Amino acid sequence: MRDKYEASISRAFADDKSFRNTLNQSFEAFINQQQRSPEFISLFIDDRLRKGLKGASEGEVEATLDKVMALFRYLQEKDVFEKYYKQHLAKRLLSGRTVSDDAERNMLVKLKTECGYQFTSKLESMFTDIKTSRDTMGDFKARLAEQGEELPLDLSVQVLTTGSWPTQAASKCVLPAQLEGACETFRQFYLGAHSGRRLSWQTNMGTADLKANFNNGKAKHEITVSTYQMVVLLLFNEAEQLSYREIAEATEIPAQELKRSLQSLACAKGKNVLRKEPMSKEVEESDSFTFNDAFTSKLYKIKIGTVSAQKEGEVEKQETRHKVRGRRNQHDKGGG
Repeated sequence: MRDKYEASISRAFADDKSFRNTLNQSFEAFINQQQRSPEFISLFIDDRLRKGLKGASEGEVEATLDKVMALFRYLQEKDVFEKYYKQHLAKRLLSGRTVSDDAERNMLVKLKTECGYQFTSKLESMFTDIKTSRDTMGDFKARLAEQGEELPLDLSVQVLTTGSWPTQAASKCVLPAQLEGACETFRQFYLGAHSGRRLSWQTNMGTADLKANFNNGKAKHEITVSTYQMVVLLLFNEAEQLSYREIAEATEIPAQELKRSLQSLACAKGKNVLRKEPMSKEVEESDSFTFNDAFTSKLYKIKIGTVSAQKEGEVEKQETRHKVRGRRNQHDKGGG
């Protein structure tokens, strides 16, 4: 829409300065009338950098990011945008779902040019953590090879700097013994190389690839799930049927996260690798679950997402704004 009116001003009004100023004032007014504009602009960038710019030329990427920045400049609550952008960037980096590292860096440079180093310092730290983690995993695997040690699974760890990422307090989760052992091996390696540091596992942010057999072993699939979902599914190697309470007791996954995980595994059409009794869209504490041996899919690789609200609820939105306002007040006091 902005392109349309800019073209009209250029063609019909010889790029008159007063018309252009009026256009900018109008865009600034209506964009900031919508309280969720910072979130929407970040979501648009997220979509472009995850898949929308795939196959685009360098010039097309540059043009898209420049148009986004033109809208970003109208935002009055740039700090709220930063909060959402950090969340979306974290998901892209941790999942490896970005169309181009160059495009990500390009966007970061544009934000830094527009808002300064302080605005992007933590975002840049996130990129540094990802690169450092790759190097760390290379050293870890080399050490295992030197010692002739082999883990029972393929472990990949990303070490995130506290304060740079939108992490939460470490959630309790009982990991399978094999994974727990592999994590302990990495912990000893890492702390041996970095004395004085602490590691806390963010199980709520992890993913896992599982090989699963269905139809009495005749159908094989590779399933990508969250760490919570993996912990739940592996319980069914030892049990035919489990109640919600039994799963909760065995895993110690927080209730809200456990319900979302079970909902994704048992209620999502085409991805229901578990069966739920009674059948319904919601998970209740009285439900019971069984492994769905009759599950079928045309795809060998299946990704099962976690059911969650795509948009923040009113409470979460207010919490986000409260945190941002609190940070503003701290800056104001510090500046005084």
